[in-house]
Amino acid sequence: MDARWFLGGMVALGLLATPATAGAQAKRPNILFIMSDDHASAAIGAYGSWLQPVLKTPNLDRLAKQGTRFTNCMVTNSICTPSRAAILTGQYSHKNGVYTLSDALKPTTIHIGHLMQRLGYQTALIGKWHLQIDPTGFNYWNILPGQGVYNNPQLRAIGSRPKEFTTYKGKYSTDVIADLSMDWLRKRDKEKPFLLFTHFKAPHRPWDPAPRFADLYKGVTIPEPPTLLDHYGGRSQALHEVKMVIGRDMNRRDLETDFPKGLSGDELRRWAYQAYMKRYLSCVAAVDENVGRILDFLDKEGLAENTLVIYTSDQGFFLGEHGFFDKRLMYEPCLTTPLLVRYPGHTRPGSVNDDIVLNVDHAPTFLDLAGESPPADMQGRSYKALLDGRTPADWRTSMYYRYWMHLDPSHDAPACYGVRTKRYTLVHYYGKGMDMKGAKNIDKTPEWELFDLQKDPQEMHNVYSDPAYASTVQELRAELDRLRKELGDEK
Repeated sequence: MDARWFLGGMVALGLLATPATAGAQAKRPNILFIMSDDHASAAIGAYGSWLQPVLKTPNLDRLAKQGTRFTNCMVTNSICTPSRAAILTGQYSHKNGVYTLSDALKPTTIHIGHLMQRLGYQTALIGKWHLQIDPTGFNYWNILPGQGVYNNPQLRAIGSRPKEFTTYKGKYSTDVIADLSMDWLRKRDKEKPFLLFTHFKAPHRPWDPAPRFADLYKGVTIPEPPTLLDHYGGRSQALHEVKMVIGRDMNRRDLETDFPKGLSGDELRRWAYQAYMKRYLSCVAAVDENVGRILDFLDKEGLAENTLVIYTSDQGFFLGEHGFFDKRLMYEPCLTTPLLVRYPGHTRPGSVNDDIVLNVDHAPTFLDLAGESPPADMQGRSYKALLDGRTPADWRTSMYYRYWMHLDPSHDAPACYGVRTKRYTLVHYYGKGMDMKGAKNIDKTPEWELFDLQKDPQEMHNVYSDPAYASTVQELRAELDRLRKELGDEK
């Protein structure tokens, strides 16, 4: 999507509004899109994971009770920068040009911010941006530099010079981002609907909790996932070589404590898991608290009834499943992401939806809510009907995933692509991929994995070579080829 889209688009976008159009626009909902970084679904009480007995997420659980909880929301590329580009553009990485962490969103890219502006919405983005360029398409922005820091954060606002930051001394990043978001809402033009992106840094590595939550899990034993001590038997060689093993591939900064001497293997993994999860979940606590503050603000300001509230993450995250932390792989913990949506008068309180929804679907949905169709080059689809409890007969039954950062030296995760249906995940480690700066340019032997999520929800048994699944393999590979062709990613 580029600037050429605007030519001849004035009428399509309703910029030549008639009085009747203007009246209809007054009823359009406000949209508040709250996104955390690396927040796994398992770390929200409403998702009912093994962590539920110790989770402290009352406000996110409240949002789930008031709206719809999606259980099959997935990302198209499980890594921060590409996922954010996909959300803004409604396009896959090969379409928007943001493949890896080092890629920048092109300054000429027209995304949902521009499109909603042209439809009369006020647009703002506050918090993590991470797309290498200054934001475009927003009436207001105030962003962290790069990943930003948790304590004494610096942010840079629209109109400032490069490296001209405001430092919030004695403050915590999650609190500051929520404060700035509510401050913008107070000062906005109240005659127009708004689209506000509130992007928290938390709970991204290195998991520094707010001081008030530093001891939140002190003395608590965090339940372990069933696959914590997985050693990857029967699965791809690529999986064995990934540098994301808890304990082994962490450092002192990650856990803010010295590793006990003499621990190795499973003992080290179990010890590090406890230290890791206490820090991670303490970061989540500040996110939950600030989501509650924002929800209370909407109530107080009389905005709740006409505001669509979305809570999600830029991708999922391993919380000890298979002994891993981080993301990147096409395994459920990082492929799927939380999606909680409250839309009064539309979402049924406490409802659950298991349709396949993608991060490229957000932008088309926002346009649909504003009464407009998405541009032809958006690859996602509006899920507005799902919010009303209706699943269209032609809704997708499969999705396509691709991770491009082949053998990034910090994690050694292999490039891969695959297809996920409600029952199966088929993933192809194709042996090579796009280099990052300094990456090892080493080709690997291509490998395949197939998981039957109905019989093996923990993804422990690769059945790709099992004769009983021969016809399934054939069907899924055909579906994978179809999706790649349809989406234009056949290289």
